[in-house]
Amino acid sequence: MRSTLFLAPLLAAISGTKAQHGHVEIPEVEEYVSSMLENFGHWTHYPGPSPTYWHHPSPRPTKPVPPRPTDQCDYWLADIKHQGIAAFNPAPQTYQVFRNVKDFGAKGDGVTDDTTAINNAISSGGRLSPAQGGSTTVTPAVVYFPAGVYMINASIIDYYYTQLIGNPNCLPTIRAFATFSGGLGLIDGDQYGANGLGFGATNTFWRQIRNFIIDMTLIPASSSVTGIHWPTAQATSIQNVVFQMSSNAGTQHQGIFIEEGSGGFMNDLIFNGGLNAAAWGNQQFTMRNLTFNNAVTAINQAWDWGWTYKSISINNCTVGLNMSSGGAAAQSVGSITFIDSSISNTGIGILTAHGPDSLPPAGGSLILENVVFNNVGVAVQGEYPTGNTTALAGGSFTVAGWGEGHSYTPNGPQVLQGPITPVSRPAALLQNGGKYYERSKPQYQQYSVRSFLSARSLGATGNGHTDDTAALQKAVLLAKAQNRILFVDHGDYLVSKTIYIPAGSRIVGETYSVVLSYGKFFNNMNSPQPVLQLGKPGESGSVELSDLIVSTQGQQQGAVLFEYNLNSPSSSPSGLWDVHARVGGFAGSNLQLAECPTTPNITVTADNLDQQCIAAFMTMHLTKSSSGLYLENVWLWIADHDVEDPQLRQITIYAGRGLLDQSQKGVFWMVGTSVEHHVKYEYQFANTHTVFAGQIQTETAYYQPNPAAPLPFPYVASLNDPVFPTQTITDGNLTIPAAEGWGLRIVGSTDIGIYGAGLYSFFNNYSTACSNQGAGETCQNHIFEDSDSSSITVYNLNTVGTHYQVNLDGNDIAYFGENLNGFVDTIALFKD
Repeated sequence: MRSTLFLAPLLAAISGTKAQHGHVEIPEVEEYVSSMLENFGHWTHYPGPSPTYWHHPSPRPTKPVPPRPTDQCDYWLADIKHQGIAAFNPAPQTYQVFRNVKDFGAKGDGVTDDTTAINNAISSGGRLSPAQGGSTTVTPAVVYFPAGVYMINASIIDYYYTQLIGNPNCLPTIRAFATFSGGLGLIDGDQYGANGLGFGATNTFWRQIRNFIIDMTLIPASSSVTGIHWPTAQATSIQNVVFQMSSNAGTQHQGIFIEEGSGGFMNDLIFNGGLNAAAWGNQQFTMRNLTFNNAVTAINQAWDWGWTYKSISINNCTVGLNMSSGGAAAQSVGSITFIDSSISNTGIGILTAHGPDSLPPAGGSLILENVVFNNVGVAVQGEYPTGNTTALAGGSFTVAGWGEGHSYTPNGPQVLQGPITPVSRPAALLQNGGKYYERSKPQYQQYSVRSFLSARSLGATGNGHTDDTAALQKAVLLAKAQNRILFVDHGDYLVSKTIYIPAGSRIVGETYSVVLSYGKFFNNMNSPQPVLQLGKPGESGSVELSDLIVSTQGQQQGAVLFEYNLNSPSSSPSGLWDVHARVGGFAGSNLQLAECPTTPNITVTADNLDQQCIAAFMTMHLTKSSSGLYLENVWLWIADHDVEDPQLRQITIYAGRGLLDQSQKGVFWMVGTSVEHHVKYEYQFANTHTVFAGQIQTETAYYQPNPAAPLPFPYVASLNDPVFPTQTITDGNLTIPAAEGWGLRIVGSTDIGIYGAGLYSFFNNYSTACSNQGAGETCQNHIFEDSDSSSITVYNLNTVGTHYQVNLDGNDIAYFGENLNGFVDTIALFKD
């Protein structure tokens, strides 16, 4: 077994391609992945039925499944005219974006083997396969499954930039034959090849699976089988899926398996039965509204840095959450935040390996808030070298707040194991029962196709070459005036002026339709302009946006990708679901490897900085007059590498500010959001209040400190810009950059609850030597600032490469060496 110093980074930084998202190739990591797959091989591979299968009582499909009445299963996405185009595909006029699996020969009749037809629907059109590896944005696909039972005998192989969507009104079932004989998962999200995973898990972006029943019940309980294999990264989701597994004694079934990646988000999942209903490890994830029934272990947490669970229901299981992986001497689970949830009729609610002498010292950090235990044998059980220990006794009760790990309140570190004072939750953020408000992405399944207008049918081209400003704006306003939903057919819509989204608008894209700004209007740093303006200052009402990307093309020094002005009521807030920013690094951006290469061997100054690669002023601005916005699975990404490059080589893009919240009224929810690679900060809360944020994730710009912040963006007082110190400080014989972008900055604010945070600084001028374990965490001096604020709580703060984890009112506190947790450093509880 590896020493504690090495185990956590191997578990937590699993990556396999040279230009990984936040990581470079680490040989020990690949070794660990292989060993993990071998260790869990009995539940990650199904070689086919046992010789005695035909004596097994499970039913065999013998006749077609009768279809549901057509009118009950009507779904607008199937009926609408499909005219989306892949604008930068080599053959955009012939490439097919939308694919119905029945058009490729799938029957969905419960008898026919549909494996080949489904895989053809996914792969046709010269798409990027796992065997090819890499990534691309030029071959997007929506693969649609009408109602039916689709029998398969081998894995459905998912491709890059793919949405697998079932009919939400009549969930299609993907059912394995008892003779299922191939693949890791009924759906394999990243197929293994000779060199490991086909797609680098930390670079696998922009994918969805939603609206399915995954049925493994024809396979004998004694045979191992997996529902979905899902090593993946940001801007991905699994939503509204039911996993049917055997709950018989000795079952070897499991619902989802994840061994690596940099996620991620999932919601609205039901797991019935299984040995491990879910078995996963990834850098970070937010998971919401998951139900586990009658499993041996509901959740087997293999490893993580930070994970936030919200609205989890665990029922009739032997173990609810097993986070004891690695054991007390080498914990591999960094931290878990578990809130607004329940565990019922279960032997051990949460199994940990954390204790007074466990290693690493901050490993296995756990926070519980508003968790109901009902008839649970032991609520939290430790697994220490001296034997099992009860950390929290069982029974039937509600935990208002409880934790174990290291705390700063604000002094520390203190060793924590026991009750904590929970966050004083502002009423405006809550729904019935005192839980934080939540709302799933609308799929508009209750509406007929007559309730939709198409952007392309109204004259917008989406071809990436024509100025679509007027046509797209007209489509937005017309849909609002007619109380219809605007369907933005897939494409890249060039806009040279702001697109105004009035209150009452509902807009849905097709596999991440792109609004792409260009031109001089957005290119004045002294006069920044919004690309999408969600309401105007003083406007009231709500909007709904989903499945969209906002981007810039070429130099756009004054572009603000999202400006949110609406005053939306907390009872009916605006919402953005699966809406992302993507600046640079993709086809059509004019900000790729050829235009914006890295220059680590050149000292970059204001005089020689490449002005053409200044691509955005700010990514998202929640303005002073705004209020009431729900963000779910939103990734604001300034590209660190060229997605289209086969080698995924790194690039240098400059964007000034990430997400700025200056709202004077507050009331915001950020569920599974990430902001990365901006110059000054990723998240900044300035003179605001009343915010819930679950598992935020950031990365500092890879080129810093060459140049150091704030280059190339001057100070703007009205935006509460940070003032950066001298460029370096010293600590003994270490020289540490001090003028680097903040991951999280909270100034003059109150009532902000951060329910999990991963603030990462991997690079110093494109070198990872500063974040190598044992190197002193010298990528930057500090990454989280809390100043002139009150009622600020951060649960499970995980940092990488940062000498001090917190700067409180101008003073650096929480020296990294106080909170070692393998590759990351962890504070379970911070309160100012």
